[in-house]
Amino acid sequence: MSRETELTRLSAVKLADRIRNGDVTATEAVEAHLERIGTRDDEINAFVTVCADEALEAATEADRTLEDDEPVGPLHGVPLALKDLGAQKAGVRHTYGSALFADHVADRTAAIVERLEDAGAIVIGKTNTPELGHKGTTDNEVIGPTASPIDTDLNAGGSSGGSAAAVAAGMSPIA
Repeated sequence: MSRETELTRLSAVKLADRIRNGDVTATEAVEAHLERIGTRDDEINAFVTVCADEALEAATEADRTLEDDEPVGPLHGVPLALKDLGAQKAGVRHTYGSALFADHVADRTAAIVERLEDAGAIVIGKTNTPELGHKGTTDNEVIGPTASPIDTDLNAGGSSGGSAAAVAAGMSPIA
């Protein structure tokens, strides 16, 4: 089993435990999930935006924190995908699934995202949603439909279809 497959099959809880125990680094965890996104997302279309550079930088810092024996949160080093609807992160494209906001970049970070990052989670990207979350399938004019990773001829559903597909496909342990 490849490192990518091994790490992308773990739950967020198990991955966080392995990172805290030093069995795996946050950088290895983020790299494995980014590799999985690279392998599967062209077919599934779960991600609107991938924050590879920012996530790798945060993972390096998370590894340093552990090396320095500083206290860490319960999600320390765990990759996190954010639904592209209410979970804004400053400096990251935030479309609401709408062509009207296709180039919009959030100027603030939502409280829930701040709390997840304070718990140690590392944002790896934003996941697809129907326009403004207003239908039961994930499809929009920004990036199109999100397929089910189980049967790519089917839609992942909505309004969290991108998040659900990302978790089901092992592209993120939590969304």
